[in-house]
Amino acid sequence: MGNRETGKTIAVIACALAAALATPGQAQTAGQAQAPAAAQSKVALIPGLDKELMDTSEDPCVDFARFSCGNFSKLYPIPSDRASYGSDVLVEDYTEQTLRGLLDQFAVKSAQQTANEQKIGDYYAACMDESAIDAAGLKPLQPELDRITALTDKKQLTGLLAHYQMIDVNAFFAYGEQQDFKDAQKQIAVVDQGGLGLPERDYYFRAGEAAEKTRSEYVAHVANMLKLIGEPSEQATLDAVRIMALETALAKASMDRTSRRDPNKVYHPMPVDGLAGLTPDIDWTQFFAETGVPGIESMNVGNPDFFKGLEATLEWADLDTIKAYLRWQLINSIPAYALPKALDEEHFDFYLHKLRGQPEQQPRWKRCVTATDGALGEALGQVYVARNFPASSKAYTVQMVHDIEDAMSKEIDAQTWMSAETKEKAEAKLRMVADKIGYPDHWRDYSTLTVVRGDALGNTFRASEFENKRELAKIGRPVDRGEWGMSPPTVNAYYNPLMNDINFPAGILQAPFYDPSAPDAVNYGQIGAVIGHELTHGFDDQGSQFDGNGNLSNWWTPDDRKQFDAMTDCEVKEYGSFTAVDDVKINGKLTLGENTADNGGLRLAWVAFLEDARRKGIDLSSKQDEFTPVQQFFIGYGQSWCSSIRPELIRLIVQTNPHSPDSFRVNGVVQNMPEFGRAFNCKVGQPMMPADACHVW
Repeated sequence: MGNRETGKTIAVIACALAAALATPGQAQTAGQAQAPAAAQSKVALIPGLDKELMDTSEDPCVDFARFSCGNFSKLYPIPSDRASYGSDVLVEDYTEQTLRGLLDQFAVKSAQQTANEQKIGDYYAACMDESAIDAAGLKPLQPELDRITALTDKKQLTGLLAHYQMIDVNAFFAYGEQQDFKDAQKQIAVVDQGGLGLPERDYYFRAGEAAEKTRSEYVAHVANMLKLIGEPSEQATLDAVRIMALETALAKASMDRTSRRDPNKVYHPMPVDGLAGLTPDIDWTQFFAETGVPGIESMNVGNPDFFKGLEATLEWADLDTIKAYLRWQLINSIPAYALPKALDEEHFDFYLHKLRGQPEQQPRWKRCVTATDGALGEALGQVYVARNFPASSKAYTVQMVHDIEDAMSKEIDAQTWMSAETKEKAEAKLRMVADKIGYPDHWRDYSTLTVVRGDALGNTFRASEFENKRELAKIGRPVDRGEWGMSPPTVNAYYNPLMNDINFPAGILQAPFYDPSAPDAVNYGQIGAVIGHELTHGFDDQGSQFDGNGNLSNWWTPDDRKQFDAMTDCEVKEYGSFTAVDDVKINGKLTLGENTADNGGLRLAWVAFLEDARRKGIDLSSKQDEFTPVQQFFIGYGQSWCSSIRPELIRLIVQTNPHSPDSFRVNGVVQNMPEFGRAFNCKVGQPMMPADACHVW
């Protein structure tokens, strides 16, 4: 879904398949000791349509985002511990409160607790024990630092990198497993570009004062972090410059995010000796064996040119520079809440304050809720859904999903540009889409994960190793199509082209997205558009390259594909004309898949809404509480994206994120729907009703 749309497996190819699991998780931060729970302000859910959020002095035909959400920032100013705040974040806050109540309960040991309840309680308690983390200082980290110090030859790198990949240290490259693009029933190993400390490769090369300032601040940040783990000041400053040079070399060999949206560009199966030919300084047979998967004969090499560049980098970089880089990657990859306060605060200052504009750290309990959900998501999710996800919510969503899938079938059939041959294959893919609502059918087994109170850092390492072993153990085994990529409390949704499934965790199935007390029109505009968005991902410029079985396969006739590309090009140009902040425009190519899903999703929700109204005999012209059902539908959609955002974060999103900023996800969509213009009596030529609109699905 939104900038809301996330596992090691997917992270390796996330940029290539932004539609599969969207935005990677935000950097971890840490904070101050908190006031008692009773003193914390409580967050309440807002209704599906909240007239208080609207600014009716605005003309909906000129700026519908402001009309539907103009008062949001006045009623919900951005908290000082956030870089943005929106309706989705409000639901996240509410859900975090709920999870905190559960975790506070389980943090108190009880004979009645299940094994999972004890683990999530212990994980949370260890994270919250800031005094123990500070008292331990660097001692828990010392064994890992000693591994780096012990390196005397580059040939010893293989074993160290294998160990660090298992504990999620982002050194030199990325590694994991994935479904085979050409045979989605197979699970294979994948290696890909990685090893950068800045958000993505273009940060190392982008021109302009702002970009140069960020690079300068980054080098200073690296030096500060190295000083905090004991390097002398002069040496840390020198090492930071060398690290920047090394990462710049890796960035130069990396593919940009827009290019990585093409799955064909990140799919290069080859035998182990082929990879060894690209990067002979790493013993890949040893590497795979030490990560627990010996005998691998072939894998996907996401970016072969990167591994050529990696070899060149390993050749020119001296051992001291490599060791400094490894120390930096180690401390930068560890969740900051598990590090002593000074490291924690320095991490926050660069990654969240300078890059995102966030003035203050989040309360520690929020970060510890997030950390526990990340490590034991299905253990926490199981107790969450048992207490907070009624069967009625699942039943309503299931019915709406079926309605919207029916609407997609009608849309496919109605496309005059699409041949009968391609329509038949599109319908076949649609019929094969798996619908996952609320939570998985089978819960994950955490029995082999050891959680220790008072050992926050050790818990993060053990949780990472547990998850990576679980993922890598899939290689060579049948695909588990019941697996989820998000935990049940997550306020988000996603489509996975390799699974050909749409996924709606319980966390997003609450107000305002799904409001049981709201008119159906509002729910179709809210959660209906979310469902339509994810379903459309199966037929956007990326998803349309995969067939119903999840295989990368061209099921289009050449003529149909040409016409489809021409229509998506309309969206590329349209969104590329939008200025997000200062002189920075949206990247229409990077955001194409999400823009297509936004536009197609609302149209599918519209078609399903009209059918629902017909079934129920609803008069679409009669006003209910000042608005017709049709207007309620669009206002509901607009309010799903109510938000305020700091300019630093807008710049970061536009440069790195496949989603457009929220206001453009409203205005950019409704201006492509003449039905919206008619609902609000807009005149052709007004901003929200242009003479020429884009229409893909």
